[in-house]
Amino acid sequence: MDSLKEARKKEREKERKKERKRERERQADRQTDRQTDRQTDRQADRQAGRQTGRQADRQTDICKESFDLWDSDDVPVPRKELLQKVKGVDALVCVLTEKIDAELLDAAGPNLKVLSTMSVGFDHLSLEELKKRGIRVGYTPDVLTDSVAELTVALLLTTSRRLIEATHEAKTGGWGTWRTLWLCGYELANSTVGILGLGRIGVAIAERLKPFKVKKFIYTDVAPRPELASLIDAEYVSMDELASQSDFLTVCCALTPETKDICNKDLFSKMKNTSIFINTSRGGVVDQEDLYEALSSGQIAGAGLDVTVPEPLPTSHPLFTLNNCVILPHIASASYSTRNAMSALAANNLLLGLKGQPMIKELKL
Repeated sequence: MDSLKEARKKEREKERKKERKRERERQADRQTDRQTDRQTDRQADRQAGRQTGRQADRQTDICKESFDLWDSDDVPVPRKELLQKVKGVDALVCVLTEKIDAELLDAAGPNLKVLSTMSVGFDHLSLEELKKRGIRVGYTPDVLTDSVAELTVALLLTTSRRLIEATHEAKTGGWGTWRTLWLCGYELANSTVGILGLGRIGVAIAERLKPFKVKKFIYTDVAPRPELASLIDAEYVSMDELASQSDFLTVCCALTPETKDICNKDLFSKMKNTSIFINTSRGGVVDQEDLYEALSSGQIAGAGLDVTVPEPLPTSHPLFTLNNCVILPHIASASYSTRNAMSALAANNLLLGLKGQPMIKELKL
């Protein structure tokens, strides 16, 4: 019996040795396959790299011929230096701090064929001069819609609920016993929200405000925009009706000769004394002296501004003395994802324009 057990034990050990050998052989085969795969991948990568490198070289060649970078995010390029650097360029990328006018285009000369602005607004561009010279213009709409809408809602709530005042009181010892009407503001529930200039951003703002139980959205524009209005169930009204009915009035229009100073004494005089005025479009649509008078006299309850004239607004400006005016330093599109998307779109617009191809987003002049 013992000899039988011993024989079985030896047989099992023999089988285990065979299995271990077979496993070692399988591992060796897998290792060989992996090495072969890696070699194949490296060859494919080298081939792809040569192709990508050639494409990158072509792009780099384009860029080397047309770019001179102003490497500062803190200080705009001085006008005198800009006029020097643009001489003879084929293309130009700009932001809204650069005024692209006849003087600059003359300095650039006839080689300039493509302009790409990293902005959705284009009031810093002389469109007539660009059109006259046959210069194509790229810009960056759509990619900043969400961030501007979010900031507009944040500014509206900050202004209407007096958050800056409340923070100051908490920090400086003004927070005492509970008081019935201390720092009371105005809420969105059951309110009427007016939109001056209904476009992508106006719709996006309304979509974000709707969950706050807004009772009604109204808007005015150069003409009714039924397709966009239907997305938010908004009613088209006249400018006077917009002013008189709105509990919150948000400005979303572009700055044009027709809209310059459109928000003035006449508009503010028709608004409710409980209404909140918000502007995240362009500072030039507001007459700031008239706005100061409306705020300081109690004609309207408060204002939130992300844009001013000039920018930056001098710290001595009277609007900064008012507790019911919240002023931000033009940060509506200032999110990492949006600024990255704007940069990429501006660069791609320029490269496509240089190659004579359709831009992703091009202004029709």
